[in-house]
Amino acid sequence: MKIILCSIGKEDDVSLKAGILDFSKRISHYYPVEWKIISPSKKNNPLSGDALKIKESSQILETLKKDDYLIALDGKGKLIDSKKLSIIIQTRANESVKQLVFLIGGAYGLDESVIKRANFVWSLSPLTFPHQLVRLILSEQVYRACTIIKNEKYHHA
Repeated sequence: MKIILCSIGKEDDVSLKAGILDFSKRISHYYPVEWKIISPSKKNNPLSGDALKIKESSQILETLKKDDYLIALDGKGKLIDSKKLSIIIQTRANESVKQLVFLIGGAYGLDESVIKRANFVWSLSPLTFPHQLVRLILSEQVYRACTIIKNEKYHHA
């Protein structure tokens, strides 16, 4: 199984990029991993937030394959702990899912068409975070889940 970490946004925060790369490299010891960054619509774009979400959703849906298992990160999603995330990942691996895709939406969130396409909708927190920070948290949590699956010492709960 390959893990795809997908995000709408820019790659401009150097201080977080090192951590994201570090955790991505750690994940690669368990599963092949790849980041797909989809450029956001321009901030000076005259489209409304809803129109931008629709435009971004078409970009997102074009990148997905029919049999990809999509986990969409959304504030209205289900809160889960690290152990539950490890169970989700292990279950997908046991089901021989080819690609497990984690998706971070754009500044205005995800369009309903993407939410409907998702196999699971996950909320990291009721708090709002910058997208770059969410990338770091996501990569760390996927790595943590991998160590839980292998019963390694990284997770102490």
